[in-house]
Amino acid sequence: MRIVILSQYFPPEVGAPQNRLYELAVRLQERGAEVTILTAMPNYPQMVVHEQYKGKFFVSEEMNGLKVLRSWIYASTSKGILKRLLNYYSFVFSSFWIGLFKLPKHDFLLVESPPLFLGKTAFALTRLRGSKMIFNVSDLWPESAEKLGIVTNKSFLKAATILEEFLYRKSFLITGQTQGICKDIQTRFPKKDLFWLPNGVDMNYYSIDQVESHWRKENGLNDDDFLLLYAGIIGHAQGLEVILHAASQIQSHSKIKFLLLGSGPERDKLMALKEELRLTNVHFLDAVGKKEMPPIVKAADVAVIPLKKLDLFLGAIPSKIFENLAMKKPILLGVLGEAKELFIDNGKAGLAFEPENAEDLAQKTLQLFQNRNECAQLGENGYQYVKDNFTRDLIAQRFWEKLQTIHSTK
Repeated sequence: MRIVILSQYFPPEVGAPQNRLYELAVRLQERGAEVTILTAMPNYPQMVVHEQYKGKFFVSEEMNGLKVLRSWIYASTSKGILKRLLNYYSFVFSSFWIGLFKLPKHDFLLVESPPLFLGKTAFALTRLRGSKMIFNVSDLWPESAEKLGIVTNKSFLKAATILEEFLYRKSFLITGQTQGICKDIQTRFPKKDLFWLPNGVDMNYYSIDQVESHWRKENGLNDDDFLLLYAGIIGHAQGLEVILHAASQIQSHSKIKFLLLGSGPERDKLMALKEELRLTNVHFLDAVGKKEMPPIVKAADVAVIPLKKLDLFLGAIPSKIFENLAMKKPILLGVLGEAKELFIDNGKAGLAFEPENAEDLAQKTLQLFQNRNECAQLGENGYQYVKDNFTRDLIAQRFWEKLQTIHSTK
């Protein structure tokens, strides 16, 4: 079985889709598939092409046994909509030409969305090469862009919705990162074949027993400090203001410290808010690579995982949940809906707080700070829950069995 994964994002870039697709590709290849990646020159999230790829239109390389084809992309630090569209469409066109002339013959092409526009390349390549398109939806776009206020032009939103629905209809299989995504698409397209392909975690990589950490000492933090870690994109959707406002309410507890690790469009705004509130218990840390994360996660006491209070996120499952639970870190989850049902109600892996409610977050923080045995037990619960349900090996095996079923009946 020959599989192509088409994605704008892939390692060495850091991020949830990058890690998820790489880990899936490796495991599919281990099970006998021949996997090729078609992706862009690495540039995210800094939006600057990495030095060794600058000025190149095409690069072919190998990454741990995977064949990786990279094509040119326009990268800009501008946040304007025009520059963003140029970024997306530059890869849409370059990946089409590279795919047309450089991709080997294949049975399946799995395309990652968003960006939605990349589905055009996937559709064209599968029709020209006679393969089956698998449309992998990690975010319901353009719905999410509209509800977050990122895109407001009605004509553009209408055109994007037409494209979205066209790609769903033309897909041989649609995979959704959450059950909510699958349910939404299944409701609109009841005859389509939907498959839940969730995020997960490599329990060997994120292992609290195997990871050695001196991170606290190296960063001037004490053993008795109670560290609450947010690590990820500092963007619009996360609503990270709630952390700063919660921190301001419990600043008298000097041992409680909030750490915000990452980069993104809201970082400068949040740093200004920290100064405005005169917070001494909030620390901003620069983004790090995947290899540097396990010691940081091990050093923390609790993971804080918020999103804005939008119906859009009732079906969201932030990827950072899995790594933290694999290392027995309880979560303070500011996400309602599917994530709360899975990891708080079922998994008993932490405490939920109302999204964007700083007072609730502050109270739940104090609850864990003052009850260390409860904190530890929630971490143990979460570890067992992801081990039983969300390991990358288990997820890849289920998907492999699905692909084998399709492949054997063609």
